[in-house]
Amino acid sequence: MDSVDFLMLGGGLAVGAACGWGIYYLREKRRQERLQQDASSIIRDAERSARELKDKTEDELHKTKLDARQDLDKEVDSRRGELRKSERTLEKRESQLDRQEEKVQGKSRKLDEEKERVQVKEKKLEDTQKEVDDSLTKQRSRLLEIAELNPQEAKDIVLERFERECASDLAKFIKKNEEVKKEHAEEISQRILASTIQRCAVQYTCEAVTSAIDLPSDDMKGRIIGREGRNIRAIEKATGVDVIVDDTPGVIIISCFDAVRREIARKAMERLIQDGRIHPARVEDLVATTRKEIENDIKSAGRKTVKDLKLARVHPQLQYLVGRLKFRSSYGQNVLDHSIEVAYILAMIAAELKLDPVVARRCGIMHDMGKSLTHEVEGSHAIIGYEQAKRYDEKHLVCNAIGAHHEEMPYESPYAVLTQVADAISAGRPGARRDSIERYIERLEKLEKTATSFDGVQSAFALQAGRELRVMADADKMSDDEALVIASKIARKIEEELTYPGEIKVTLIRERRVTEVAH
Repeated sequence: MDSVDFLMLGGGLAVGAACGWGIYYLREKRRQERLQQDASSIIRDAERSARELKDKTEDELHKTKLDARQDLDKEVDSRRGELRKSERTLEKRESQLDRQEEKVQGKSRKLDEEKERVQVKEKKLEDTQKEVDDSLTKQRSRLLEIAELNPQEAKDIVLERFERECASDLAKFIKKNEEVKKEHAEEISQRILASTIQRCAVQYTCEAVTSAIDLPSDDMKGRIIGREGRNIRAIEKATGVDVIVDDTPGVIIISCFDAVRREIARKAMERLIQDGRIHPARVEDLVATTRKEIENDIKSAGRKTVKDLKLARVHPQLQYLVGRLKFRSSYGQNVLDHSIEVAYILAMIAAELKLDPVVARRCGIMHDMGKSLTHEVEGSHAIIGYEQAKRYDEKHLVCNAIGAHHEEMPYESPYAVLTQVADAISAGRPGARRDSIERYIERLEKLEKTATSFDGVQSAFALQAGRELRVMADADKMSDDEALVIASKIARKIEEELTYPGEIKVTLIRERRVTEVAH
């Protein structure tokens, strides 16, 4: 190959290389332009999506604000309605008080008039008595003149004759009474002392059905409620209580008539709040664990109480019922503490009367045992406790003391009377129990209003802290047969419309009084 060919080959190679590099450069430039176009398209799509998402979020936020405002308006309207209702109730109460004040003033005027009439009659009686005394004095003087005796001689003769006639009978009577008194002196003294103490005692009872739980923050309320309320429904279903979540800051309320279920729910809720994991499965696990702990706590409390009181051979079921009283309250007074206090008071009184203090402590600790079952078994707590004690072979004296401490069955021993006495002393001491006087008065007013709503009823009076309702009927508008029916209807209406602890005795009195004035 000569130099010309070599130069031509070299030039061809150079031209080819230059053409190849130019083609590669053009391809790379076009690829970069396509990439830039794709990137620009992606950026435009992203900006468009962001604008759409922003618009959608703003619309949802606006809708949420509107819904929240509507809910707030509804709640405000509801609160205003409740306030108006409360104002109407207060106005009604004020009008009732005004009417009662008018009645009291009318009765006061009648009493004044009656007092004046009684004073006139007393004056007439004094004048008549004076005339009778003068007449008797004249008659005695006349008799003494006829018998030719002075007053002292006449008295001596009458007394001497009376002594001779009664001496023998009086001696026999005194001897017989001395023998009877020696045989029954101790029994009679016990009854007299027990009856005297019973008349000096007072009784008072109540109940609490809610528990408050403090929250670390108001955000916790939403977590307790859960999505669409599933958490709060799970809590209520597992525990059998009502969970109240309102506008009160930092607090939720647990409401239930059964104190044991309420305590289980309270402890489980506190643990859920502390743990922070709130969902239905976690709720069920914690409630089951807490229920076992409460049951063990009840059994332990019953055993400890029986051991502290030094009582032997108490059936385990009775110990369990006593332990349940730890979660029962009456007007703020814990029923287990109250029962222990009654047991010690009753033992001291029994010792003073030379009775058995061990039997007395047994009666005292079990007297309110039925209260642990009043939410599960129908009837008064005294009768429920009597039936449970009898079922588990408790002594008859103890069973009777439990059933009779509210006079729902006859007393069969001094222990029954003294159990009622010790119960009243523990409940009536200052600071033992508390209740709202407004609620107490309202309950009594409802009782009286229920009775007076029937035709033929003149008036009604709630007695013994609302345990007895005394109804006065108009004899002209109601027969004896109708009185029986009305009394039954009043009792049924009280059962249907009112809420109250224990039992209420309805006594309907129908009598005709005739008054005439002699001038």
